Parts: sequence; C-alpha cells; structure tokens
Amino acid sequence: MRKELTAKGKATRNRVVEGAAAVLREKDVSAATLDDVMARTRTSKSQLFHYFPDGKDELLLAVAHHEADQVLADQQPYLGCLDSWEAWQRWRDQVVKRYAEQGEECPLGSLVLHLGRSTPGARDVVVALMRQWQESLATGIRALQTAGQLPAELDVEHRAAALLAGIQGGVLILQSTGRADHLRAALDQGIGDLRRAAAA
Repeated sequence: MRKELTAKGKATRNRVVEGAAAVLREKDVSAATLDDVMARTRTSKSQLFHYFPDGKDELLLAVAHHEADQVLADQQPYLGCLDSWEAWQRWRDQVVKRYAEQGEECPLGSLVLHLGRSTPGARDVVVALMRQWQESLATGIRALQTAGQLPAELDVEHRAAALLAGIQGGVLILQSTGRADHLRAALDQGIGDLRRAAAA
C-alpha cells in the first residue's frame, strides 16, 4: 500500500503530470519518453519513479485523468450553470471554440488508444468523463424545468444523452476533416430541440 502524499508531494506529482501533458501535446504518445518528461519538469528518474513506480503507463494514465478533467474544466463556468437559454448558448459557443482550437488532435483519445483496454483504469477514465458530462447536461435541463422553461414530463436523461452523443460525433468528424461544421450543427440541433419542446 502506497503512502499518502504530503501537500508538497502532491504539488510535485501534479507538476510532473502537467509537464507530461505538455510533452504529449507536442509529441506523439508513442514517441514521447520519460527523459522528455524529466527534462520538461526538471525531475530526476528517482523522483519520477517515486511518484509513478509502475513507470510510463502509470504516468500516462495519470495524464489521461488530467486531460479528462480538462475537458470539463474548459467548458466552465458555462457547463456548471445552464439555467437559462443564454447560458446554453454561451456553453455552446465555448464547446465549439474549445474543439476548433484543439483541431484534429485529441490528447485524451491518443492516450486511451495507446494504453488500450489491457491497462487497468484506462477505459474507466473515458467512462467517468462521459458520465460526469452527461450529468452536467442533465442538471442544466432540470434547471430549465425548475424555472418553468421546459415541461416537467421531458425525458431529461434521454435529451442529455442525445446532446452528448451529438457532441462526440461532431468532434470525431472535426478530427477527421478539420471542420467544426458538424459539431455546430449537432449542438444547434440539440439545443434547438429543447427550445422547441419549451415552445410546445
């Protein structure tokens, strides 16, 4: 059983993870080495293995968690307060901006693909991200219901799941084509459907 890290130890570990994330945004995950990470973070090999005893895969899994957290953090504060149609529009614009700037590369996708299903916890990173994202969207839809902007009988989970699926499809096409048109269309359709439900 590993010892609990001190506050200083947690800060150092976080610095290594953030430095590794920066390296992996510049280099292909299969080409990046621990030496690259050590150079970027100014840590020794003994320090690196102190925080990541199982080596590169353990570090990559930690970076995957970091990148998953970043996906949701980049949508704030909008994702956390979808309580008006204006808030939904601001969130929509933020999502499009975030993925248009990211372009054809997906750091999290590359990491999970590299780690594969054989690495314990790799798939769980994506599952947890999708669950949290859908829960945030569902919370926003319920906020509109509470405000009387949507009918109480609306299937919240179904709508949130459809929105998330549309985003993921749009992002996948963006990564293949370099164009954000499909992502915009998916978001506009999903939010538009909500507004039509409100009007009905």
